[in-house]
Amino acid sequence: MNLRTPCYIIDTERIESNLKILKGVMDRTGCRILLAQKAFSCYAFYPLIAKYLCGATASGLYEARLCHEEMPGRENHIFSPAFKPADFDEITTICDHIVFNSMRQLSLYGEKARQRGLSVGLRVNPEKSTQEGHAIYDPCAPGSRLGTTLQEFVDGLKRNPQLLQLLDGLHFHTLCEQDSDALEVTLDAFEARFGRWLPQMKWVNFGGGHHITRPGYDIPRLERCIGRMTARGLTVYLEPGEAVALNAGYLLTTVLEVQHKEQPVAIIDASAACHMPDVIEMPYRPPLEGSGEPGEKPFTYRLGGPTCLAGDIVGDYSFDTQLTEGQKLTFDDMAIYSMVKNNTFNGMPLPDIYIKEGTNYRLWKTFGYEDFKGRI
Repeated sequence: MNLRTPCYIIDTERIESNLKILKGVMDRTGCRILLAQKAFSCYAFYPLIAKYLCGATASGLYEARLCHEEMPGRENHIFSPAFKPADFDEITTICDHIVFNSMRQLSLYGEKARQRGLSVGLRVNPEKSTQEGHAIYDPCAPGSRLGTTLQEFVDGLKRNPQLLQLLDGLHFHTLCEQDSDALEVTLDAFEARFGRWLPQMKWVNFGGGHHITRPGYDIPRLERCIGRMTARGLTVYLEPGEAVALNAGYLLTTVLEVQHKEQPVAIIDASAACHMPDVIEMPYRPPLEGSGEPGEKPFTYRLGGPTCLAGDIVGDYSFDTQLTEGQKLTFDDMAIYSMVKNNTFNGMPLPDIYIKEGTNYRLWKTFGYEDFKGRI
């Protein structure tokens, strides 16, 4: 394939394969699954996603607007740690469900949302951490700003008992790239703290972070967790983002220069800082086709980007043969948290986006200088 690099490639068949797995969970359990746009908002795929899922969830006005425009007729949910008054009229015009983060936000906006026909929920904090080594992604960490604790919920109802009448559902989101055993632990804590109010609710939302489409994920356990809530007469929502596009995208890059230092270095035309920010933020070492762990194969290189940031390093990889200038390298699992996070630091061009349909590659979007200039 003769594609200009760097570029993202999104594989339609892999997206649809993931969607079929998610649809199977819905069909067997009666739950409702939404796309979490924060991980994947490549709206070229929204018509396909709408054929399988119930809609999308947003973290703010612009994502909500994108769902409204590109997935018409499907459910449009929104959550924010705090809503801006200037945005609220539009939000209540285009959204179906709204989830508040605190009793204060519920008291400010809940009645207005109900009057405009939205289903109203509250995000709660089960105060049960299941993260290991990624505190930045742990909403249950001490001092977390995300979700209402049991004590905050009880205190809020003491001040204003009528707030309970505004609620249709409770929402928790505590997972990050985890299996259903972590969900089960969270659900136990959720029921122990908030179970007494579930008879007054219509739905419960398990949030995101469920790696449902990852090979080896325990789907039967997930379905048992869903069944615990449907047995109470509740509709269950899930909001996976990664699971929709997991292993469905690539970042194709070109080796610009090979530096023969004590630690051999290859400079590529893609930047970890600009084009795959989670590599630095998570941090993690993305899979690279045809490579091995450092020292596993005969030739080990450190792969770095073209920016001035000293830490713009993708990682250390080994290869069967020496790398050469002009050689193409393909990083896997680059559909998620890449296009939604990329940036133009150092004036780096944004990668083109191609859609792979069978053996064909269709250029969907291209970016240039005006996109860089327009972001300043």
